[in-house]
Amino acid sequence: MKAWIVEGKFGIASLKLAEREAPRPRAGEVLVRVRAASINYRDLMVIDGVYNPTQPLPFIPVSDGAGEVVAVGEGVARVRVGDRVAGAFIQGWPGGRGAPEVMLGSTLGSPRDGVLAEYALFDEGGAVVLPKHLSFEEASTLPIAGVTAWRALFVDAAVRAGDTVLVQGTGGVAVFAIQLARAAGARVIVTSSSDEKLARAREIGAHDTINYKATPAWDERALELTGGVGADVVVDVAGSTLPRSLNALRPGGQVSLIGLLAGATAQVDVVRMLQKKARIQGIYVGSREDFDDLNRALVQHRIRPVVDRAYSFEEAPAAIEALRGAAHFGKLVIRGA
Repeated sequence: MKAWIVEGKFGIASLKLAEREAPRPRAGEVLVRVRAASINYRDLMVIDGVYNPTQPLPFIPVSDGAGEVVAVGEGVARVRVGDRVAGAFIQGWPGGRGAPEVMLGSTLGSPRDGVLAEYALFDEGGAVVLPKHLSFEEASTLPIAGVTAWRALFVDAAVRAGDTVLVQGTGGVAVFAIQLARAAGARVIVTSSSDEKLARAREIGAHDTINYKATPAWDERALELTGGVGADVVVDVAGSTLPRSLNALRPGGQVSLIGLLAGATAQVDVVRMLQKKARIQGIYVGSREDFDDLNRALVQHRIRPVVDRAYSFEEAPAAIEALRGAAHFGKLVIRGA
């Protein structure tokens, strides 16, 4: 089979198109013909050797993909040949709290081989049947971006109709958060440095937008927009912006911390946090159960993921570099070989 592999050393220059033997499913495994893969910032960090510098080489990168089941191992009953599925990012987390050692050791795209190949192996419990109204390209965006947004809003937080949700940015998780929060009846405020992206955010459901380059004190502007009350939930994808996210919260609100696009450290005013009774909740994607719940919501509200651009399989390095450039709105996708 054709596969993109990182070999020799980390870095995008070490991403090579190679021929590998197609895997065979063992007991409890599912073999999937990958029809589309979507890329996340984590994939870029893994390829660069930043996310998991102990990752053995060579390996197949990229965690999120969708396709059809072409073979199943002994004992598999949840899915069958011909089913359209995606792989849950954390293969070993079917539901509940999850065991950290199992969760960290069963993620696709590192340490397990990813989906940037003609075929990929999933655990039976890590294969999720897709909503019928979605294409493979759209469905490939769900495992990290969609599930993370779902958990940030409705599992580790409890967004309800009438709540205010502030979403940072217009990348994959952020766009899903806009769509899902709006569908739940929440008021959505979005921040970005691009007026063009903010206009697109309004088209998919944002009520209010803030250009943080024109308004660096975007947290104060968010307070103004909410009559001084603040947001019920802030979806923070930047990390280092945590102090402003906390300031933009209402008393008793929650920051769902999901990323580190602007840095991995932040100083927090503990007194201010105590006064606000604020909660900071780290989000590490979600379980297969969360994925199933997300899919039901997508079907109910007929939500379609936003794909900014789909690249051919041979253009995979260009797609990954485009992610680094951060000019996209929504998700970047790579078609299957």
